Amino acid sequence: METLVLIGLLGGLITGISPCILPMLPVIFFAGGVQGAREPAVRFDVPPAVRTGVGGQVETGVAPAGGGAAVDLADRPARRRARSWRPYLVIAGLVLSFSVMTLLGSLLLGALGLPQDLLRWVGIVLLAALGVGMIVPRFEQVLERPFLKLASLGSRRAAGQDRGAFLLGLGLGVLYVPCAGPVLAAITVAGATGDIGPGTVVLTVSFAVGAAVPLLVFALAGRRVAERVSAFRRHQRGIRVTGGVVVLLLAGALALNLPQQLQRALPDYTGALQQQVDENAAVQDALDLGGIVTDANRELSNCSNGSPELADCGTAPPLTGITRWLNTPDGAALDLADLRGKVVLLDFWTYSCINCQRAIPHVSAWYDAYEDAGLEVIGVHTPEFAFERETRNVVAGARDLGVDYPIAQDNSYSTWTTYRNRYWPAEYLIDAEGTVRYIKHGEGGYDVTEQHVRDLLRAADPDVDLPPATDVADTTPGEETTPETYLALNKVFNYSGSPEYGSGREAYSHPDDQPRDTFSLGGTWDADFQGATAAADDATLWLAYRSTDVFSVLGGEGTVTARVLADDGSVRAEREIDVTGNPTLYDVLRGDGPTEGTVELDVPAGVSVYTFTFG
Repeated sequence: METLVLIGLLGGLITGISPCILPMLPVIFFAGGVQGAREPAVRFDVPPAVRTGVGGQVETGVAPAGGGAAVDLADRPARRRARSWRPYLVIAGLVLSFSVMTLLGSLLLGALGLPQDLLRWVGIVLLAALGVGMIVPRFEQVLERPFLKLASLGSRRAAGQDRGAFLLGLGLGVLYVPCAGPVLAAITVAGATGDIGPGTVVLTVSFAVGAAVPLLVFALAGRRVAERVSAFRRHQRGIRVTGGVVVLLLAGALALNLPQQLQRALPDYTGALQQQVDENAAVQDALDLGGIVTDANRELSNCSNGSPELADCGTAPPLTGITRWLNTPDGAALDLADLRGKVVLLDFWTYSCINCQRAIPHVSAWYDAYEDAGLEVIGVHTPEFAFERETRNVVAGARDLGVDYPIAQDNSYSTWTTYRNRYWPAEYLIDAEGTVRYIKHGEGGYDVTEQHVRDLLRAADPDVDLPPATDVADTTPGEETTPETYLALNKVFNYSGSPEYGSGREAYSHPDDQPRDTFSLGGTWDADFQGATAAADDATLWLAYRSTDVFSVLGGEGTVTARVLADDGSVRAEREIDVTGNPTLYDVLRGDGPTEGTVELDVPAGVSVYTFTFG
């Protein structure tokens, strides 16, 4: 059981710092953190009294509640408002609703005969209502009446700040869709099939807690900033309205599926960490991710993931439990037995999975290029969350992603289990004789997969005329590169210098030896929640990197001198970067192959550094 707790926490922590979480951060910051800021000290809580003293002298003080002599304000200690529990309540609500809905949501909706995406829309409506309530307090009071005890949970000491916090967390938890991975796959399959035991519950809760820890840190940071910056304290009403607007924007974005587009546009800087967890044998054994072994799928073990050589992995198991077919004539089902003579690629996917979204352009390109040569692609859509069971959502998701090959809805996880699958995405390549010859779990390796497709098409028809290989950019994060590096206060994780990285103007110094995959500052800088701006012409930046190319988002006006230093301190390359206009991506290093070294930037005053990316 302890192993499952550790696996769940690790999987959750990786998810909690991944691009999947970014759309929720503004809500967590404003509605979960800033709004819970403690007010400044209060000098009195009873009205002042004025009385005439000896000789007719006027004396002021505070009238005690029971009468008597006035108390001098100077002798009365300051009273602070109680510390708000709001950040903790929001995160607690998120953990609870995510855990319960992931495990029981599909089963409950199915038992009641309700649409599977009902919970998602309930969560969106709840978020929108709470956002309006934060802007219009009277509406919030009406909204909370049916949930009075729940809405005021934990708010007895700070009712104005904490009201509705737990409810907000419940709404966020229903809508929280993290990136796919083996831990979440094990949880989702258990919840969808009803195979829920103590181990699954422990794994789910620990995963939710692990994912929530970075969110809690972010919320507490928001509260701390609000307490330290007087502008936040002076404009409490404006902050509350801003939080309401941010919540409304998130609800609208989720309704339009905009966060998915954002995730696709961002590099997956946690991809390498996720892959290490995915491929860990101890994790796979603990999660029992191999599926039920039967005579029909026993030989699938002959295939090793992403092998450069084709193998004989037994006759392909049938497609079972498919609830609906899409992109076929009149919705007709496809049978693998009827596809003998063709090469078949089974692609396990789900439309909201960012990993799948990066892989689908390759699968679609293969289908377009090789369909006439004898390739059939079947997208086995196995839902990760309840709302992905709804056919209308799958149709919309497929349209947005440009999927026009046949889709099999595997809502019961029947085919998923038959193929002993454990990943989104996953490819199973079947030759013209109906034998599984190749398996690929996860992203990447597209050139190997396509070469196997071409070899099997030629084996099926030696006279086939194949088009050139497709040319689709592989956006899979590299395993051996430095993680994307941010200079924003709330995103810094690999700073190594002195003093501690913090808000405002500060004089920094570099370490004697820059640790790998870290950065440091030298000279005078002004850091904030966007990045770091050189506050004087003595500003320098060091970054110990591992990659072929190095890029940086820079803003302001000035010329940055960039040097790449070898381990012995010699200058490997040097260039000047003219920074002007709106912040944008600039080349720092363009290499011919992977290298390691230190990037050194001389940054003139007024130029801002936001982030570094690697390729």
